Amino acid sequence: MQFTNVSRKTCVLKGHPTTVAGAGNGSPSHNTPLKVTPTGRAATVTVRPHGKAWVKLTFVQVQGEGDGYCVSGKTPAAYPTMVIGLPHSGKHQVALNDGWWAECDNKVTVTPVSAVRPS
Repeated sequence: MQFTNVSRKTCVLKGHPTTVAGAGNGSPSHNTPLKVTPTGRAATVTVRPHGKAWVKLTFVQVQGEGDGYCVSGKTPAAYPTMVIGLPHSGKHQVALNDGWWAECDNKVTVTPVSAVRPS
C-alpha cells in the first residue's frame, strides 16, 4: 500500500502499521480491527512533502469465485475501505483503486514502513 506525504513538512516514520481494520465508506470509527502480525525489521524512513512510503499487507485469501469461502470455515468479510494506523502518523482511511477488498479470519501480516515499493 502506498502513502503520500500531503503535508508541507517532512515526516519520519519507523515501524509497522499499528492498526489495520476493515471499514465502511466514511466511517473510520466504525471498523473491524484485524489481528496484526508484524514481519521484518523496521528502519527509519524520511518522507519529504509529496514523497511516498509503502507497507505490504498480506491477508488470508478468500477462496473460490463469487461468494467465496474461507479454508478455516469462517465467513469471509468484505469492505469498501480500510483504516491503517502508521507509526507516529495517526490513522488513515483509504479506499483501494479496484473497489472492495475481502479477507478471511480477521488477520493480516504487515511489513514495516519502507521507502521502497515492496514486491
